[in-house]
Amino acid sequence: MVSITAEPINPTALYERIAKGSSGSVVFHYAVVKEQADASGRTSCIDYRATDGGVQEMEGIVADLKERWQVEDILLIRRTGCLAIGDIISLVAASSPNSEDAFEACKQGISRLKRMATIVKNEMYS
Repeated sequence: MVSITAEPINPTALYERIAKGSSGSVVFHYAVVKEQADASGRTSCIDYRATDGGVQEMEGIVADLKERWQVEDILLIRRTGCLAIGDIISLVAASSPNSEDAFEACKQGISRLKRMATIVKNEMYS
């Protein structure tokens, strides 16, 4: 499952979606907005915008992860809008019969999600 949404991410509902009876391992990673300070000021929120092709780019990531590792399911979810400190930005989850494949697929999914060309990030300062 892939999704780009302005709605908050619901961890409980997503666990129920990805957990399978044959999954010996389910790995979740949530990226959250963190407070940062630099010469521009302190982070107040980060505005994420999706451009055309985002869902297709994410579907390609999922297909690649499923090809490389023994996984039963992969979830990739990205939020859009102005997200406050502590808000969940994205979720990467992998279920697999074994932990090694679940962790590796999740790790690579995180890396690929961060590099998405179809999501534009604009940090806002106070």
